[in-house]
Amino acid sequence: MQRFIGALVTALLAGLAGLAAAHAEDAAGKTVKPFELGRVVVLGQRTAQPPAGESAITREQLDALNRDTVGEAVAIAPGVALSNNSRNESLVYVRGFDPRQVPVFLDGIPQYVPYDGYIDFGRFTTFDLAEIRVAKGAASLLYGPNTLGGAINLVSRKPTQPLEGDVRLGAGSGGERKAAANLGMRHGDWYLQAGWSWLDADGFPLPDGFIDYKANPTDTGDERENAYRSDRRASIKIGYAPSERSEFAIGYVKQDGEKGNPVYTGRTGSGIRYWRWPWWDKESLYFIGNLGLGESSSLKLRAYEDRYGNGLEAYSDGTYATQLNTTSFPSVYEDKTRGVSVALSTQAIANHDLQLALHHKDDRHRDTNPKSPTKNYRDVTTSLALEDSITLGDRYGLRLGASHEQRDAREVYFWPIGKTSANNALVELQRDVGENGQLFASVSRKTRFPTIKDRYSARMGAALPNPDLKPETARHVELGWRGQLWSGAQAEAARFHSRIDELIQDAQVASAECGSTVCNQAQNIGKARSRGVELSLQQDVGERGQFGAAYTWMDRDNLGNPAVLLTNSPRQRLFAHAQWALSPRWKALATAEAEQGRIVTCSGPGNQGGFLRLGGYATLGAKLVWSPRDGLDIEVGGRNLGDKWYELAEGYPMPGRTWFLNVSYGF
Repeated sequence: MQRFIGALVTALLAGLAGLAAAHAEDAAGKTVKPFELGRVVVLGQRTAQPPAGESAITREQLDALNRDTVGEAVAIAPGVALSNNSRNESLVYVRGFDPRQVPVFLDGIPQYVPYDGYIDFGRFTTFDLAEIRVAKGAASLLYGPNTLGGAINLVSRKPTQPLEGDVRLGAGSGGERKAAANLGMRHGDWYLQAGWSWLDADGFPLPDGFIDYKANPTDTGDERENAYRSDRRASIKIGYAPSERSEFAIGYVKQDGEKGNPVYTGRTGSGIRYWRWPWWDKESLYFIGNLGLGESSSLKLRAYEDRYGNGLEAYSDGTYATQLNTTSFPSVYEDKTRGVSVALSTQAIANHDLQLALHHKDDRHRDTNPKSPTKNYRDVTTSLALEDSITLGDRYGLRLGASHEQRDAREVYFWPIGKTSANNALVELQRDVGENGQLFASVSRKTRFPTIKDRYSARMGAALPNPDLKPETARHVELGWRGQLWSGAQAEAARFHSRIDELIQDAQVASAECGSTVCNQAQNIGKARSRGVELSLQQDVGERGQFGAAYTWMDRDNLGNPAVLLTNSPRQRLFAHAQWALSPRWKALATAEAEQGRIVTCSGPGNQGGFLRLGGYATLGAKLVWSPRDGLDIEVGGRNLGDKWYELAEGYPMPGRTWFLNVSYGF
């Protein structure tokens, strides 16, 4: 398939390049246009803003704030926190919900790994994106299953000019190197969008005062050991839009990654791993089409196939000279998913925007560890969702939704197959206040199916699988306001409360299958509560300056077992940025990031029943941008300028002071 697609891409690029060259015109300074077909919730006529409770991160923000990975990007939104785990994965928590509960989509197509429901947010780069949308508790049911805590949709670019694009190069501390290019062409009803990026680093600088507390330290120099990474991504989309209401596109994305796994440096001797990931790869082929039906209806179709593969190698010590050769290592996973969704939308009924969506997803996981028998798993998930957006007079809008979902285990290595189902619903009311304000309130019930790993992983012999796990459920209530406080100021405030039941947590059961008298087993025994406040402000300062801030206060409680604390979401978090145009060719930008009250797991001294509250931190960043000509930017800057030693997981320090130099040109 790769050779065929490569030949097709080469031919199409050559042909369209000739067409574009014949009709080229200057497109410098144009705003990057999002791929409308890639949005799940299409904006209605009442407002040009994103749906209530949904944040939009634009291409301009990604560039200004140098957010090169999806994890870094979504962390600027209110209610979102970034975390790093012991597997050197960047994970995102939205109002306390983890990545399994807040799935990631590309143009509305699921991106999470079928086996465990996770993705590594650090492996997904942002160079070929037009925007990122972060939807929270009342996220549209049209996304499909498993949006227990919301959804994150990565929206690709769409060209508007005969020839447009950008090129960028960069270098930074830790041997960081990056290069990226995007090319868009449009000729009549046809268009092509292509992108390529490479993000690479040898490691990162350790912060001032850092100490490796292990009995045999591995990090005694200035750079973090085994922290290398390399990510390459190529994407292409070919589209045909014969009319204003009909459009069809085929897309292909290929990404290859590899990374080291820095060793634990905390005060306890547990959890020391000498791991490396020689490959973390993903390949996607998809079709998205929208067919106009008469003057008031349309039919949207998405069909896709994704392939995932990763390998994990374990070593005996920090020299990385001798690999462990056991029944668990090397570990090789192969995952594949195929899916289709059909959505019928109609405005035939006055003041109603009615949408009916059907989703079908076939997930397959293959464990090909050479030291043990091959294990095959297959899940089939279906969903039927109905949403109606109703205009009630000049000031009110009402959104109603309901869905039914089912998951069938069709193939399971050794353990019994089974099925389960879930129902979801939401109600959202909006009221326009004055000319520039909007009140919104929502109530929703959401669910998440347990993954293949949740149900069947024996965790290297330490646990019993549980094929009968039921879906987790959450009930969300949210009240908020957004609008223009005064001239040049856009603000939003939200108060949210979530109650989670049937939360999947570990329990101990009597069994001799784990080498002792008891085994751990995942069960639906948890009850939890999350509540908080989100505030955000975007302020223009005259004609030359801008200021923005996003603040979150959150309180999470384990109602079922208070001794088991809920982790990885800070109690308070602030992200702020300011920009000032020093002259028509020079501008400066500064950022500040701070958090307090993050609880993480820890088995060392000072922990509370296996948990530790990390100290708060604040970091500053800044950059200076010179634009010698239109479209050309040269920037130099730094992150964590105070060289602060801080951690998002105990024993895993974040980078110290780093510097970067970037050059970009848009045409």
